[in-house]
Amino acid sequence: MALTVNEVEKRYGAIHALKGVSLTVEPGEIRGLCGENGAGKSTLGKIIAGVVAPDAGEIMVDGKPIRLRSTAEALAHGISIVAQELAVVPYLTVAENVMLGQEPRRGIAVNRKQLRKRFLELSEQVGFSLDPNARLGALRKSEQQKAEILRAVARDARLIVMDEPTAALSSDEARQLVAATRRLAAEGRTIVFVSHHLDEVLAVCDNITVLRDGRYVRTGSAGNETPDSLVTSMTGQSLASEYPAKITPDRRGTPALRVLDLGSASGLESISLEIWPGEILGVAGLVGSGRSELARAIFGADPHDGTIQINGETIRINSVRRAINAGIAMLPENRKELGLMLERSVTENVSLPRLRRLAALTRVRRREERDSANEMLAKVGVRASAANAAVGTLSGGNQQKVMFAKWLMTSPKIFIADEPSQGVDVGARARIYELISEMARQGMAVLIISSELEEVIGLANRVLVMRRGQIVGEVADADGSLSADVILGHAFGTAVAS
Repeated sequence: MALTVNEVEKRYGAIHALKGVSLTVEPGEIRGLCGENGAGKSTLGKIIAGVVAPDAGEIMVDGKPIRLRSTAEALAHGISIVAQELAVVPYLTVAENVMLGQEPRRGIAVNRKQLRKRFLELSEQVGFSLDPNARLGALRKSEQQKAEILRAVARDARLIVMDEPTAALSSDEARQLVAATRRLAAEGRTIVFVSHHLDEVLAVCDNITVLRDGRYVRTGSAGNETPDSLVTSMTGQSLASEYPAKITPDRRGTPALRVLDLGSASGLESISLEIWPGEILGVAGLVGSGRSELARAIFGADPHDGTIQINGETIRINSVRRAINAGIAMLPENRKELGLMLERSVTENVSLPRLRRLAALTRVRRREERDSANEMLAKVGVRASAANAAVGTLSGGNQQKVMFAKWLMTSPKIFIADEPSQGVDVGARARIYELISEMARQGMAVLIISSELEEVIGLANRVLVMRRGQIVGEVADADGSLSADVILGHAFGTAVAS
């Protein structure tokens, strides 16, 4: 199947995700899509697969324009997607998931014998070894991902979009998937392979397209590319003036936070780090590198091994409540699901971490609650008139500032911010950067996790780079090595010089 994308545009509110992107993919080709986080790779893949509709532009298949308004319409044209967020039915078996919607029948009943036979044929064809009778929800994510790929083949998809297919896989599993992708292309299927992992892109793809900041940069033959050449095309952004001046922390004495040999079932391995009072430490890495898992472990949201010390004292943090009591606050990456109660008022959201102190027996001292919340809202730049409004009615930027106010109510020693400016406009972003800088100036230790390299570089004194659950590099602003090229070099496992 030949694919042509002409001048495709896509906006998400104020975010211009794709800006006039055009490309052509030949039948049987494996086309890689590379770029930094936020470059538009996944958005383009979703448009090709009908998950989202473009705001402008045209998609053509085998020379004919098509309009895709859903994944069902895409599938009718022979296009399927294996997405980062897997669409599995956990209580069905592997075989039932793979053949979902394509079940062989005897009358109105499913023909179990034929279903199993067809599944085993597909497994042999693609080269996967999966137990057809296992409940899919009980298997590892890598096994679920294989089932998703088999489902696309079962539906006779002639073009398959793979969006970060190896993000949750081990090295061995990733190699198996690369080999399976090659086999699918050898059968004449066209593959669009979206990935941050340059070694895998170079190993599996015929040609590679680079996107940057929502724009098409260039396409080259994989045989003529190197990790260095791809990283060079992916970077090149300069820091904006919206970042506050950095302060140099005093790293003598005892760190505010010391983590020693931290590991977790979520994939973290032997993590050790230190943050001093007044320091902003950035954590960078690719999708699936373990950045958010690190934040959750330190905050007590996920169980972990290892040692956590606050101001030199070893603290057992096995719950969020213990983390808060120890002086740790965390701004989660998903404010709507993890950070805010959208139907409750701004005041109620801000006061939540201190509710016990604001209550007398079973009654909340409302005046004290209101005064305390208004004080915090003034610090973060949210008008007091919004205090009684449901937080879900506020803009994304104001919702994010409400989360800052909520955690500043606890007077933390350590502030963890996971994607602090996600989904906010330029004005709100600048205020958030000022807040982070102000917290550091007041002696707080700040841990920033961000998919935006510009943001990490603009705010942090040092940056730790994660890859597959481990810290693989440290880049310091003081020695002049804090640049996107160097960070991406660590993240991709290459030796890119600054």
